[in-house]
Amino acid sequence: MTKVITPDEAADLIGVGDTVAVSGFGLACVNEEVLIAVERRFLDTAGPRDLTVVHATAVGDRRDKGMSHWGHQGLIKRWIGGIAIASPRLAKLIESDGCEAYNLPQGVITQLYREIAAKRPGVITKIGLGTFVDPRVEGGKMSPSAVEDIISVIELAGEEWLFYPSFPINVGLIRGTVADERGNLTLSKEGLKMEVLPIAQAVHNCGGIVIAQVESVAAAGTLDPNDVKVPGILVDYLVVSRPENHFQTENTSYNPAFSGQLRAPLSSVTSIPLNERKIIARRCAMELSAGAVLNLGVGIPCDVGAVVAEEGLSDQVMLTTEAGAVGGVPAGLRDFGHAYNPEALIDHHSQFDFYDGGGLDVSVLGLAQADAAGNVNVSKFGSRVAGCGGFINISQTSKKLIFAGTLTAGGLEVLVSDGTLKIVTEGRARKFLRQVEQITFSGTYAASRGQTVLYVTERAVFRLIDGRVTLVEIAPGIDLDRDVLAHLDFVPAISPELTTMPEGLFRDRWGQLADSLAAGPKETSPATSEPASEGRC
Repeated sequence: MTKVITPDEAADLIGVGDTVAVSGFGLACVNEEVLIAVERRFLDTAGPRDLTVVHATAVGDRRDKGMSHWGHQGLIKRWIGGIAIASPRLAKLIESDGCEAYNLPQGVITQLYREIAAKRPGVITKIGLGTFVDPRVEGGKMSPSAVEDIISVIELAGEEWLFYPSFPINVGLIRGTVADERGNLTLSKEGLKMEVLPIAQAVHNCGGIVIAQVESVAAAGTLDPNDVKVPGILVDYLVVSRPENHFQTENTSYNPAFSGQLRAPLSSVTSIPLNERKIIARRCAMELSAGAVLNLGVGIPCDVGAVVAEEGLSDQVMLTTEAGAVGGVPAGLRDFGHAYNPEALIDHHSQFDFYDGGGLDVSVLGLAQADAAGNVNVSKFGSRVAGCGGFINISQTSKKLIFAGTLTAGGLEVLVSDGTLKIVTEGRARKFLRQVEQITFSGTYAASRGQTVLYVTERAVFRLIDGRVTLVEIAPGIDLDRDVLAHLDFVPAISPELTTMPEGLFRDRWGQLADSLAAGPKETSPATSEPASEGRC
């Protein structure tokens, strides 16, 4: 039978130089108890040391939980992860070159676990071509001490692909809700299913140990096999958590509307005020069509879901999250990745199989920096490491891609009045630069594939046309030279059909989304005349 042990006993099982895989998204499915115990052991005894740590996405609460526990010099030798920003101490360790750091696409890492479990050589994919992950650009290296090339370009069937090789994993730290005495693990109160199963399979097949955190332990044979996500043959040890270390999300201890125990009235989803964020979200929503399957990124993109709900049209589109929620209304920043009233919760890696194959009709993602070639950066700013997360997978494969963000940042203040927009105080920082600091999205690669790409701000809308950022709309009340062109580090192309954004976007009550959805797929100006395609289907 699986052995129930204390967190400190679990920490003692991790050895010097081990490779450890950690499940989680925010605090969902995060084995917080063992992360805490390992930190305590390291600070008390200086062991374990020199760990290689692998996690696909954000693991933490943007303060002191999750991977922040392991942000100590000497504890981690190598980091292979999707996002660092959710764990500030880990991010600072990387920024100070306290460990070798490699930032890989979130979906690739989740899929790597399956390849490792099956003893296959690795992941072969186009995800990352042309971005900083491409070895001809930066190879995913995020710190000066990361000198080994761990990604390569290969040719297969006459096409270019990236190869991410498999590697052995010694320890898996996963989490569920209830396990029985044999280690059979359920995830009934987890709002996300994550990649707990492939991590357990990979570690087990590498001869390592799997340690699962649970809320409670049931008698053997009392769990419904339909509820068991990870079979007990894959779980070596169980750690029973304290409630304060078993949060469902970064912010929420437990919301049954996230995990399917009840459906919350959508009136409980907070409406956003009429400001620059809402204007952007409304304009992005205009690009949707009835029946579209879409993904919304963190921040302003999430507001698109709130706008659709406010207009009473959530049933007209199928919202998804990269963490595995299908349907419902995506939750905001501190609960990001979850959804109110999801129709299905699928595995993390399975969601990326769907995304990578072109399953998304529309994606709305954040806009931190963009340049004249249409490149976008959300992963690194100077020495500050954020991480790409699922951004590369999603941006590279969505049929229509919308980047959403304000034209400038830092102190921007606008006045929305009577269908017009006025800039009261301009933002201190420019976001449209001559060249982005890191290429998280390649405009050149998108243009070569004919992908439809828009850049939506509160005062202007741009499209990627013939490989160049092109201004196609400006807001009513905005002066083209003073309010738009003066705040770009490059001169964009300007469409001869430059139009004004609909004034209804700038009124308290909009009420025009239903007509927009009913109009069907929007006519777009693609990057080239060739259709986008990643696969051979």
